[in-house]
Amino acid sequence: MDSVTVSSFAAAPAAPLAAPELVCPAGSLPALKAAVDHGASCVYLGLRDATNARNFAGLNFDAAAIAQGIAYAHARGAKVFMALNTYPQAGREAPWLSALDQAVDLGVDAVILADPGLMQHAVQHHPRLRLHLSVQGSATNHDAINFYRAQFGIVRAVLPRVLSLPQVRQVIERTEVEIEVFGFGSLCVMVEGRCALSSYATGESPNTHGVCSPPKAVRWQETEGGMESRLGGVLIDRFAPGEKAGYPTLCKGRFDVEDDQGYYALEEPTSLNTLELLPQLVQMGVRAIKIEGRQRSPAYVAQVTQVWRAAIDDCMAQPQRYRPRTHWMAQLDQVAEGQQHTLGAYHRPWK
Repeated sequence: MDSVTVSSFAAAPAAPLAAPELVCPAGSLPALKAAVDHGASCVYLGLRDATNARNFAGLNFDAAAIAQGIAYAHARGAKVFMALNTYPQAGREAPWLSALDQAVDLGVDAVILADPGLMQHAVQHHPRLRLHLSVQGSATNHDAINFYRAQFGIVRAVLPRVLSLPQVRQVIERTEVEIEVFGFGSLCVMVEGRCALSSYATGESPNTHGVCSPPKAVRWQETEGGMESRLGGVLIDRFAPGEKAGYPTLCKGRFDVEDDQGYYALEEPTSLNTLELLPQLVQMGVRAIKIEGRQRSPAYVAQVTQVWRAAIDDCMAQPQRYRPRTHWMAQLDQVAEGQQHTLGAYHRPWK
């Protein structure tokens, strides 16, 4: 029998892990520039209408601003994604179809979609357009993601913030679609795309009108008991003199529960912060990390982007020695809801 050298059986060296893209929010042109200047790989934005899920007055872009933003980002090596992630209603599809066509004309790098009808329009009329499945699509398992890939050719899916780390890993192992996860920002306790909570108070669903607390339904009123915030006439919270009054959303209100009052019914204001999980996210093959906050200021965008850029670069340079630095966490806590953070559903020690 011929002898064989040991070296012929040597395993091939493992391919180096790819750095995840840092996908940052742009609610305005100044916010877009702040994200790009502080290290964003990609920015995501929306139009000034109900076609996107951050339909607040004073936010978002017209065509001229998008063109400026794309030119600014592309000149500095960053990509621009357009969020068209709400659902058009029967007989009122025109704004969504027009927005999709406009995204192509403007030269965005990808569109973030939730509605299968819009995906079909893109496939038929813009076959070269890169499609991302929005978190509003509520795809929480690999079968759902693979269905969207087979039917519409999506190349990336944004996972809802309800999966544990092992569940995220299972999804990645069972699909060829790129997976994007939320890394920092406002935390939603519902499965995105399936929440109709605020529609009970306002009559408008966030999935069709683009915002879970439409400004026209919001009221603040000074009373003897303090500043009250209401949504569609429903008392959401009452703030003592000098206490910071937050924007009223049903899932983050204080309610009376068994003779006590507090954030017991649904969720206490806090932000998701997965900085300490970064090596695990990289190791399992997460392709992009998303920062929430298109409704936040350019200063917020700059601060969060700068921290996450430094963390990703540090993690890729020395993955075995990576640890979140104290000043990174302090900077993120400054801009977190309630100035506190959580790992959310990613960390479930009981499972």
